Amino acid sequence: MSPASPQPPTWNEILRVLTFQGGYNTNAVLAGAAMLGLAAGVVGVFALLRRRSLVADAIGHATLPGIVLAFLTAVAMGMSGRSLPVLLLGAALASALSVACIFAIIRYTRLREDAAIGIVLGVFFGVGVVLLSYVQHPGNTGGASPAGLHHFIYGQTAAMRAGDAFVMAALALIAVGVTAALFKEFVLVTFNSEHARVLGLPFTLLDGTMLALVVLVTVAGLQAVGLILVIALLIIPPVAARLWTDRLPVLVVCAGGLGACSGYAGAAASALLPRTPAGSVIVLSAGSVFFVSLLAAPRHGVVATVLRRITLRLRIAGEHLLEAAYEHSVSRRGVSTLSSRSLRAMERLWGWPVWMGPIVVHGLRRKGHLRRTGDGYEITGPGVVRGARIARNHRLWEQYLRTHADAAPGHVDWSADMVEHVLSPALVAELEAELLAAERQPGRSPEGSPA
Repeated sequence: MSPASPQPPTWNEILRVLTFQGGYNTNAVLAGAAMLGLAAGVVGVFALLRRRSLVADAIGHATLPGIVLAFLTAVAMGMSGRSLPVLLLGAALASALSVACIFAIIRYTRLREDAAIGIVLGVFFGVGVVLLSYVQHPGNTGGASPAGLHHFIYGQTAAMRAGDAFVMAALALIAVGVTAALFKEFVLVTFNSEHARVLGLPFTLLDGTMLALVVLVTVAGLQAVGLILVIALLIIPPVAARLWTDRLPVLVVCAGGLGACSGYAGAAASALLPRTPAGSVIVLSAGSVFFVSLLAAPRHGVVATVLRRITLRLRIAGEHLLEAAYEHSVSRRGVSTLSSRSLRAMERLWGWPVWMGPIVVHGLRRKGHLRRTGDGYEITGPGVVRGARIARNHRLWEQYLRTHADAAPGHVDWSADMVEHVLSPALVAELEAELLAAERQPGRSPEGSPA
C-alpha cells in the first residue's frame, strides 16, 4: 500500500503556528529562522554593495568539507560527532580558509576574481562530497553514525531543536550587533575606500570583518537553509529592498525586515508541512518577497516604471501635437482649427499606435488646450501660449546642440523630440540670450543658419 498523502493544515493550525502557539520547540525555530533572515538581510546589503555575492556563494559551498572533517575529528577525540557547535566551528574554519584561498589566488596569480571563486567553490565542494561519501561507511567512522550530516546541504528546519535554534539566533544577533556598531565605518569602506584609508581607518581589518560577518551568517544558516541555498538569503532580501529605497540606512532596515519575514514564513511553512524541504521553502518565501517588490515597488518596480514611461510618452506626444496645432495656426494666419484628417496624418507620420491619439487629444482637451469644433479641434488661448513655449523650447534645444554639443545643423532634429525637457532653467536662460543674438545677426535665417 502506498503511504497516505499528508493532509493540508487547517486554518486553526496555521493560526496557532503563526501566532507562536505551536509549542516551545516550534516557537524557538520560528524565532531563530526570523533572526537568521534579519542578519542575512543586514549583512547581505554590504556583501551586495561590495560585489561579494559570489564570494558568499563560495563560502557556503566551502563549509561542507569543514563539517565532515569536524565530525571525523570529534569522533577521533571521543566526542559526539554530531554536536552542532563542533560542526559549525568546522564549517567556519573551512569558510575562512576558502576566503583566504580566493584572495591568495587573486593576489599571486593573473586570474580574475570570478575565476578564483569558481576554482575554490568547485574544489572545496568536491572535497566535501568525497568526504561525505567516505563517512557513510560505518567502518570509517569507528561505529559513529554520520546520520544528519547530509541535511546541511539542503537544510532541515523541522529537525532543529530549541538549542540549535538558540545557537543560530545568537550567531545572527552577533552579526547584526557588529554591523550596527561599525555601520559608519562599513559605509565609508564600501563607497569610498580611498577616503577611508586617508582617514587612517583600518581598511583591511574592516573589509575582513565584513567577510567574517558573511561567514558567520553562512554558518548560522547551515541547518536552516543548507549550504547551497544560504546564499539566497544573503542576496534576495537586499536586492528586494533595493527596489523600495535609495537610502542606505533605510535599505539596511528594509533588507533586514524582508529577510526576517522570509525566514519566519518559511519556518512556519516547514512546521505545518513537515515533508516539505525547509530550506527551499524559506528561499521560496524570499523569492516571493522579491517578486512582489519587483512588481509593486513605487519607484523601481516594473508597474511603476511602465506607468512612468507611458506617462512620459503621452506627455511628450501631447506637446508635439500642441506644437503642431500652434504652428498650423501660425502658418494659416490665425486659422486655429486642425481637421481630423490632418490629425490622423500626423499620427501616422509620428508612428503613434492606434490607442495613443484619442488619449493625447483627451488629455489636451481636459487641460483646456484644445476644444472640439465640427470635424476637427481648435487650439485655445492657453493652448497657443503653451504651444508657443514648446516651439521655443525646440529652438533652444537646437541652439544647445549647435553651441554646446558641436552637433551639425542637419542632425539637431534627431534628438530634439526626446530630450527637450532636460535643460536646467539657468542653461535655458543662457540659450535664450544666445538664440536672440543669433536671430538678430544680419543675413541669417530664424533657425540661425545662413539665409
